[in-house]
Amino acid sequence: MALSIKIINRSNNELPSYSTMLSAGLDLRAFLQDDIILKPMKRALVPTGLFIELPGGYEAQIRPRSGLAYKHGVSVLNSPGTIDADYRGEIKVIMVNLSSEDFCIKSGERICQMVIAQHENVQFKLVNELDETQRGAGGFGHTGQH
Repeated sequence: MALSIKIINRSNNELPSYSTMLSAGLDLRAFLQDDIILKPMKRALVPTGLFIELPGGYEAQIRPRSGLAYKHGVSVLNSPGTIDADYRGEIKVIMVNLSSEDFCIKSGERICQMVIAQHENVQFKLVNELDETQRGAGGFGHTGQH
């Protein structure tokens, strides 16, 4: 059974939806009074008109749409952005134009994906040392290029 999430839609757009039956991300749409012309290397906070109530232990992750990124160089900053279960404000998306050409965002346009994910809350246990592993402290390409 699918997780039920309360949503308020103050836009004139349809509710977030999956593009295919096996999609992980729900498409979110811009809700604008006027088009936004996103200049090269500039960013904008794009409203959606959506408000959600997530249950505890869940987050909504905001991610770029691959088509916008590939075809137009437009992406989402702070990606993936996290919407916490206790946030009740409007979902707004930080979009950036990484191309060399203006990009026009129109109301109703699909601007990002939202993935609902379960997470754990943790408690840290302060210690003086950690168990050894084969990898140890190696990171940032320590295994070489492949």
